[in-house]
Amino acid sequence: MPDLLIELFSEEIPARMQAKASEDLKRLVTDGLVEAGLTYGGAAAFATPRRLTLALDELTPESPTLREERKGPRTDAPEKALDGFLRSTGLTRDQLEVRDDKKGQFYFAVVEKPGRPAAEIVAEVLERTIRTFPWPKSMRWGAGSLRWVRPLHSILAILTTEEGAEVVPLDIDGIASGDTTRGHRFHAPEAFSVTSFEDYAAKLKRAHVVLDPAERADHIWTEATNMAFAQGLEVVEDKGLLAEVAGLVEWPVVLMGPIGEQFLDLPPEVLQTSMKEHQKFFSVRNADGKIVKYVTVANRETADDGATILAGNGKVLTARLSDAKFFWENDLQTVRERGLTGMAEPLANVTFHNKLGSQAERIARIAALAREIAPLVGADPEQAQQAAEIAKADLSSEMVYEFPELQGLMGRYYAEAAGLPQPVANAAEQHYSPLGPNDDVPTEPVSVAVALADKLDTLTGFWAIDEKPTGSKDPYALRRAALGVIRLVLENGVAGSLRERLYQMIVAQLVDDDDLSEEIRHAKNLIELYKWALTDQRKTADAIKIIPEISETMKRLDSATAAQERYLTSFVVATVRTRDLLSFFADRLKVHLRSEGIRHDVIDAALPQDWDGDILLLVNRVRALQAFLDTEDGANLLAGYTRATSILAAEEAKDGVSYEMDPNPDLAETDSERALFTALDRAEPQVRDALDAEAFADAMSALAALRDPLDAFFEGTLINADNQIIRRNRLCLLNRIRVLFDRIADFGRIEGGKGR
Repeated sequence: MPDLLIELFSEEIPARMQAKASEDLKRLVTDGLVEAGLTYGGAAAFATPRRLTLALDELTPESPTLREERKGPRTDAPEKALDGFLRSTGLTRDQLEVRDDKKGQFYFAVVEKPGRPAAEIVAEVLERTIRTFPWPKSMRWGAGSLRWVRPLHSILAILTTEEGAEVVPLDIDGIASGDTTRGHRFHAPEAFSVTSFEDYAAKLKRAHVVLDPAERADHIWTEATNMAFAQGLEVVEDKGLLAEVAGLVEWPVVLMGPIGEQFLDLPPEVLQTSMKEHQKFFSVRNADGKIVKYVTVANRETADDGATILAGNGKVLTARLSDAKFFWENDLQTVRERGLTGMAEPLANVTFHNKLGSQAERIARIAALAREIAPLVGADPEQAQQAAEIAKADLSSEMVYEFPELQGLMGRYYAEAAGLPQPVANAAEQHYSPLGPNDDVPTEPVSVAVALADKLDTLTGFWAIDEKPTGSKDPYALRRAALGVIRLVLENGVAGSLRERLYQMIVAQLVDDDDLSEEIRHAKNLIELYKWALTDQRKTADAIKIIPEISETMKRLDSATAAQERYLTSFVVATVRTRDLLSFFADRLKVHLRSEGIRHDVIDAALPQDWDGDILLLVNRVRALQAFLDTEDGANLLAGYTRATSILAAEEAKDGVSYEMDPNPDLAETDSERALFTALDRAEPQVRDALDAEAFADAMSALAALRDPLDAFFEGTLINADNQIIRRNRLCLLNRIRVLFDRIADFGRIEGGKGR
């Protein structure tokens, strides 16, 4: 079987595109070959700055011959039916076969599609791949129509067998395929021919090209760390930068250079960021954590062992770090003269969102909320408010303007320079966290308070203006903010309801409470009583009683302005949007708990219909329920619950009544029936006390004690007894079981518990 080697040789491919491009080449070619009937043993794709390479081994030499039989019309069918069948098969009448069928004689067409040689198929698939390649950006050059990321110079395409190598014939806009490639742009620019992948890789290595990006990255890291170790230093690990640099060179030459003494007092993160973003340099630190040197990777060897390269890099680096030093010193001067509140003053002129005000207005909201949250997380309210007021001051700094990725971190440095308490300074850095599912969660109380306030303000603000995530679109990172709140709450054990706080924050965005008449205030208070009717069905009946008074009050407000009417309407709007935001939190919670193996239906079962947003309480309930269901008792009891509710639902539907009366133990006739009454009498107070104490595991244990009595009841008791009084009593007993289970969770929402 032949081996296939493809190389697409071009001008420099951006490093960020190389990995995906090599995988796309592999996917498009292999998929196309398989669809055409070829198979292969293995495939490997590689990329360097100037080439994409694909190697396939054990490719079948040709596609198989395909034989297809198609049944046509009856032999006595109209002529037009036969003509249509002949056109669809491409055959003539004398090429058809007549066969007997149980319904008569029919025409059959036997169509054979002969196999094609691999070279023909490869040429066809490769041309289609090149012409439709999914580059993020591409260009045309010259007079041709071909588009590629950079001008494409040559196409190497050969099939290698024991007899030798065969060029796959192909011509795309004047670029003819061949068996030649080129080595390093400077060290080996001349073309050379190859006969196989092994020959190709070996000759490239001799021509100063390391084909495998992983090998280039390993070489760079090994050389850099060895150089640093020899001088008692350490290279700061950066896997993203390593992958990028490996995509910039074909022949990596690692060099280490010094950083000017005048820059060593800059924060290490400033040095690291400046060198990484502008120069693609690795930072090298000493035992004290100071960045003292840098590592650069050249693409060629020089007669002076890189001295000229280092000299040039040193000049550029000095200019870059001089800018960074200037920004740092200017920012420190601002802090000394005006403090962090003075640094933050320009934020009053920076719009956060045109419907949510300026950054300064947002900071004021966050500071007030952080002070309110502080006692819940064990933080000092004064420090929490102070931290929130200065946490975003560095957004006005010159350093963050130049390097936005340093926001928060520079806030900590400036807060420390201003002599603020360390918890306040730390909150400036940590309040953005967590930024993702794997990011560290702040644990210092002041940082937790500010981080929660920041994320809750973001969520309630955008919910108030109805700017919610839709589908895959989430321009304001609201899913990340909600997940951040969940992780902050769970990992810091923050208990308490979110609902009222979210509601008040949304209301504050929608209405202005100034200069309201007493009549308007009275209507507002009525709506306050009514507002949770949408989220708590148990209170709906009471809330409905208030509606006439609300209506009458509204009718008396004949002189109400449009703004006042919008004010009153906003309370109902806020109720709906609060409920929707809590539902959003529940959805994010399902995503977060998936890693623990907790199913969505278990969360749905534990989620109260009028959930108040107490995330910690809900998760404790969910985890206890999942642990219970994972036991043998839990699984069997769920089956018993399902049986009980299924019987009850069927009989209620048949009789047109609900069996919700208290069952009478004096009417019990069987031992198993009496035993179930006794077990329920014992379990019900235990479950009640456990739920009141939020001891959900204890509630599950009390429920587990019902397993044997419930199983025995179903085995030894006929529910639908002939005596209608006994039958009704037993159905009410099943309802008592349903009610007890429903106090813990809605077991009917659990897969396998669909009893209603």
